[in-house]
Amino acid sequence: MKNNALYAAIDLGSNSFHMLVVHEVAGASRTLAKIKRKVRLAAGLQEDGNLDNAAMQRGWDCLQLFAEQLQDIPANHIRIVGTATLRIARNISVFLEQAQVILGHPIRVISGEEEAALIYEGVAWTSSGTGRRLAIDIGGASTELVIGEATSALLLNSLDMGCVTWLRRYFADGLLSQSNFEQAIAAARQVLTPVASAYLKLGWQGCIGASGTIQAIQEIMISQGEDERITLAKLQALKQEAIACQRLDTLSLSGLQADRVSVFPSGLAILIALFDMLAIDDMVLAGGALREGLMYGMLGQRQDCDARERSADSLISRYQLDRTQAERVRNTALNALSQLINQQKAEQQTVDQTPDLEQELDSAMLGWAAFLYELGLCIEYKRAPEHAAYIISHIDLPGFTAAQKQLLAALLLNQRDDFQLGALELQSAIDTEQAILLARLLRISIILCLRRTRGTVPEFQIRAQGSQLTLTLPANWSQTHHLRASELQQEAQRQTELGWPLVITEMAKGEE
Repeated sequence: MKNNALYAAIDLGSNSFHMLVVHEVAGASRTLAKIKRKVRLAAGLQEDGNLDNAAMQRGWDCLQLFAEQLQDIPANHIRIVGTATLRIARNISVFLEQAQVILGHPIRVISGEEEAALIYEGVAWTSSGTGRRLAIDIGGASTELVIGEATSALLLNSLDMGCVTWLRRYFADGLLSQSNFEQAIAAARQVLTPVASAYLKLGWQGCIGASGTIQAIQEIMISQGEDERITLAKLQALKQEAIACQRLDTLSLSGLQADRVSVFPSGLAILIALFDMLAIDDMVLAGGALREGLMYGMLGQRQDCDARERSADSLISRYQLDRTQAERVRNTALNALSQLINQQKAEQQTVDQTPDLEQELDSAMLGWAAFLYELGLCIEYKRAPEHAAYIISHIDLPGFTAAQKQLLAALLLNQRDDFQLGALELQSAIDTEQAILLARLLRISIILCLRRTRGTVPEFQIRAQGSQLTLTLPANWSQTHHLRASELQQEAQRQTELGWPLVITEMAKGEE
């Protein structure tokens, strides 16, 4: 008996084979399995263009593992694709014939352009952002570059360079020398030269990476106490750390997983060339890529909203949260933050209308924290902030980077009661001072919205002077709203005792 709620996407990559299995529940997808095996298919490409028997056997052995999981999934819920190495191997028919017997399903070898388009679709489904985005995926034998907007790819290319092929060409002697890195970077620049100008001309607002190399780099940076944004300076520093290790078999960097060691230097060299040739300022890790593109294409879920909005909608439905109250608290919190941003701009006499990326992130994260603040109530009231933070930390949340999830969890943990400063200090999405400010605004907004009914949130003004916040309410408001007035006074005392004064005032009569 087949389970019509199950779906599977399999990516036969040049470095690794991946299988993603999800369960469709109430219009949302729940990941049941992510299986990955390092097959190193590209390492089996011989000079005559044929795959050697050892590489094919590694692939078949991996597919034996995948085959069992596919038995319960309807055939039209399964997508299996092969990428760069299977595109170029001369004896590919030998591999595919046996592979399809093992799986019991057809394998489609896709073109580089189709691979790039699917990668961008996966990025668009799982990563947030507005405007044009540059998506980069460094595979084992190819690198895909896509500029897209919303869910549409505008410019795409698949280039013949990857972390496995570059390993064989430029690090075959096992040496992590300056010379080997320079040759690998120069070769990558040469591959990029014919296409770079088109990308620079079209332009983009944000850059997203979607591969194991980029994930490994981010994990190293976070392990070393850096934030999650990848920059050229950080890549150059990592190159020097790698060179200091002298040999591939002695490469050891904090945060680098053992299964990424062999292809890390070659992937790093390619990424340095990409940053240089395309003048990339910074990059963050995508939530998904090719497999997710295949999967969401099958699921056919709504495409008319941001990935974070889909994730939040799923949580609202799954945990039966009060959407009206969530929107009320979010609107109140964003109103407060907007007032402070406008005050800052006025005091600095800023005329530039270009949105500040940090302010956009602050607004987004405060908004989502306010929207999901009641998440922990699905378990119990007393420790609801702790439960909410735990859920966010341990749930799949497409659209949010790892650092953003950490910040969101920290804000939810600090929504009421005593401040848990450690969580705000540990998050790496924004600086600690700004995270504390967002937590303060979230707590104030929740109190202002305690009545949970339309028209009960007071008109208010909020201003900042250094670390002091002054909240001004309508005249005589406290005389008719005793509970909220009392809660605000307690909150003012709590924040003030921590060195962040909160002053609660009321307008003089007739000033409203």
